[in-house]
Amino acid sequence: MKTLKYDVCVIGSGPAGFAAAMRSYDFGNHVVIVEGGHLGGVGIMNGALTSKTLWEFSTNYATAKRTDRGYRVSGIHVNYTEVKNRVCEAAKEKQYQLLSQIETFSRKPNSTKSITLIKGWAKFKNTHAVVVEKAKKETVEVEADNFIIATGSTPREHPLLKIDGKKIINSDHIFALKKFPKRILIVGAGVVGCEFATIFANFGQTQVHLLDSQQRVIPFEDDDVSDYVNKKLVEIGVIHHEATLREIRYEDNHTDIILDYADGHTKVIAVDVILVSIGRVPNTQELGLENTNVELNKRGILKLDSECRADNHIYAVGDISGSMALVNIAEMEGRFAAKAIESKISFPLSYDNISTIMFFKPEISIIGLNEKECKAQNISYKVITYHHSIISRAIAMRETDGFFKIIVSNEDNPLILGMRSAGLQSAVSIIFIATIMNNNTRLNDIMKTVHPHPSISEGIQECLRILKGKSILKAEAFPEQIKFKTWTPD
Repeated sequence: MKTLKYDVCVIGSGPAGFAAAMRSYDFGNHVVIVEGGHLGGVGIMNGALTSKTLWEFSTNYATAKRTDRGYRVSGIHVNYTEVKNRVCEAAKEKQYQLLSQIETFSRKPNSTKSITLIKGWAKFKNTHAVVVEKAKKETVEVEADNFIIATGSTPREHPLLKIDGKKIINSDHIFALKKFPKRILIVGAGVVGCEFATIFANFGQTQVHLLDSQQRVIPFEDDDVSDYVNKKLVEIGVIHHEATLREIRYEDNHTDIILDYADGHTKVIAVDVILVSIGRVPNTQELGLENTNVELNKRGILKLDSECRADNHIYAVGDISGSMALVNIAEMEGRFAAKAIESKISFPLSYDNISTIMFFKPEISIIGLNEKECKAQNISYKVITYHHSIISRAIAMRETDGFFKIIVSNEDNPLILGMRSAGLQSAVSIIFIATIMNNNTRLNDIMKTVHPHPSISEGIQECLRILKGKSILKAEAFPEQIKFKTWTPD
């Protein structure tokens, strides 16, 4: 068996792995990426890029069908196969960008650093070597001074629902569908489940049922945000709150679902496809971790120190580290591990002020603390909610569904503690607040910024002016659109 030697071996090419590999390259290393599946991992295929491309298409289609703007598109229709093909084009485009970069920095004569891709499945032989099984059972041994595990995660299995890729699917099988299902049951009302509910509803070809075992969707958020999301989901489908799946019965042309509710009643619904979306589990199997000193906790997640180190020369990043399964966090951890290997850590890894997007209808972006978290930590705060319906840009675009909700510390010159943004350009708006929060900029200095007109971010500007009693539109005149309150622990 052939043996290859590198400075750093990265197992997995998803967001965490690719970021780690490129930063390791920056530090002057010969780096090898071992990938057994799709280049780019779930960050590209069956995950972030493909699902968000599908969401964009569905949103555009829903907008094209609208008839409230003085024009009407006639004869509009959608073909699932064509949609899949376009989504796959987007994924391939990104994959070839990654591949082009790898080839650009591939190992050349007398090169002092390089990136190499080996397609295959890696298994640790010991703490300094892995055996990679390539196509046709060919194997190669890779030795490295340091390893970074970035093998990601896979959809969690349901105890009653065996995935067959046809009638019962998970997120890996979305593109195995040959057409839009007439009726779909989505089991799990987390962020991913709600996103897929939005996607299928936007296309208008599918009756959507969303199974939620709890009283409200996204219960980790404040009740007003959760209620807002719930209201929008109810507009596009059926939510079964506090319901559990008792039994499924296969009929010739459909599947009957028996649901039991917390209040004691039972309902039977008919669906064509069941999408299981109940979280993800880290990919730790078949890695040969028993041949290392790496340990797992009770949840099956690798035990790591503060520098993402699982063993003297083995690091772990991304979903496998047990952090939130987000691309931006995965990339952050990958970059951090590459620096840790070089002993170049200047400040500890921080998960504070991580901004995220939830692709609902409309999209929602979040950063920092919400009210529940402030109360749990006994933090005195002020909160302002400003609805899009009184923002000039939203009015002009005829897209007034959304809001800004900003939480600040309860003091004369406060710091921003968190924000929730729903509607148009929410992700762009959240970056402005993220920069402010990361620099600990206080209100008096923030207010020196004059936002362009007309822009959605003027809503943020007005939120902050309300704190100083300087807003143009007043809460007394618009009690439904502008809300302001203060909370203290006592």
